[in-house]
Amino acid sequence: MGQSLVKNYIHIIFSTKLRVPIIHQPVQDELYSYIGGICKEMECQPIKIGGHVDHIHILCMLSKKIALMKLLEEVKSHSSKWMKTKGTELNNFYWQNGYGVFSVNPSETDKVIAYIENQEEHHRKKTFQEEYRVFLKKYKVEYDEQYVWD
Repeated sequence: MGQSLVKNYIHIIFSTKLRVPIIHQPVQDELYSYIGGICKEMECQPIKIGGHVDHIHILCMLSKKIALMKLLEEVKSHSSKWMKTKGTELNNFYWQNGYGVFSVNPSETDKVIAYIENQEEHHRKKTFQEEYRVFLKKYKVEYDEQYVWD
């Protein structure tokens, strides 16, 4: 086959360091747009970006030209630096060290988009930790509880 064809939908999730609830409006929407710009720059087409006060969800297409680790490194480092420019209350903004990335069936992208859009409502009932454990269980990811929340 002479042509390389790739279509990888991925759902990325990570939280603020120690899950500090620090992502509020109006910076929240600006942050999502800023992260979308980073994804576009890296040829990882953003589909939906959202989250809550202590974490973020990114649904995007992973480019065939970039390693997942490089995408996460760029998104987290640049957005963290950017957040620190948005006010003195954000001077100590940091993302957690880790992240979760889950493959998404193309037929289920609408469900993931709706899920990301409904984060405010969703988190009236569940904490980030409860939400994240559901993803880990759904995707059968083995993990050590003491290392997941740094």
